[in-house]
Amino acid sequence: MVGQWRKWLERFKLHRYARRQPVILINGLSEQPESWFRNLPYWRRYFDVYAPNVLVYDGPGLHRRIDSGEPISVDYLVEQLHHYLTHFVQTPPYHLVAASLGGKVAVEYAVRYPEDVSRLVLLCPSGMGDEERLPIVEGIRRSDLKGLLDSIFCDTREVDSRLVTYYERQFANRRWRCGLLRTIRGTMEHVVRERLTLVKQPTLFVSGEEDRIVDPVVAAEAARLLPEGQFVSIPNCGHAPQMEKPWMINRLVVHFLTSERPSDEPAPGAAVAGAAEHDPLTGASRGR
Repeated sequence: MVGQWRKWLERFKLHRYARRQPVILINGLSEQPESWFRNLPYWRRYFDVYAPNVLVYDGPGLHRRIDSGEPISVDYLVEQLHHYLTHFVQTPPYHLVAASLGGKVAVEYAVRYPEDVSRLVLLCPSGMGDEERLPIVEGIRRSDLKGLLDSIFCDTREVDSRLVTYYERQFANRRWRCGLLRTIRGTMEHVVRERLTLVKQPTLFVSGEEDRIVDPVVAAEAARLLPEGQFVSIPNCGHAPQMEKPWMINRLVVHFLTSERPSDEPAPGAAVAGAAEHDPLTGASRGR
């Protein structure tokens, strides 16, 4: 047991210099800065982290595509990500950490470019069932920010007040709302559940037990399709665990991405037996 703890602590030790493994963050319907502001400082201690702004709802790139009549589809986002990585990062294989809609992009990317992907972390990924529950659409149409936040977070007290101020401002931005709604329209029917069987990379699938957008039961069933998958269900958590439970997610992601055999190795002190085991690292339940 002592040797296991020493080995685990060595992985978390910060060295003065090391060429670090690249980690690519793929956001959901929240844009990149709003998705990862509670995670980036921690993860940058261990990885070379990139957060490509593939989705900027009032940005010129997205609106050129909208003006030309082309859809903002998952296929488009995958190829935009591929262009970014092959031109501006160029150090594969990459770890992909993706949330919500970004989970669809990450799964498709891992299947299409398997040699470029080392491991995946999927945080409440969408596209796991035939029906998407998207209260964000009604929230935007009715300018109901409170209702929108209630649908995403289990406990809205965890929402940073500055984030609320940002979205209040963006809700009044017609160009931003147009970009967001066109993205939802072009991506919501894209299902990746059956693609999970083709994901050969070790994958951590995280679900919030109180997720009102991606059904936790559907998520658990989908996670079983992953050939090299771990499933973690987080209690008292909604659709954005990286924002609602950042301390837990930050450590869980580092642990998974630095494990020698991430699909086999439990967190230090966790029970090995059982299909659903308690993880003292996170306070969550684990299973395959």
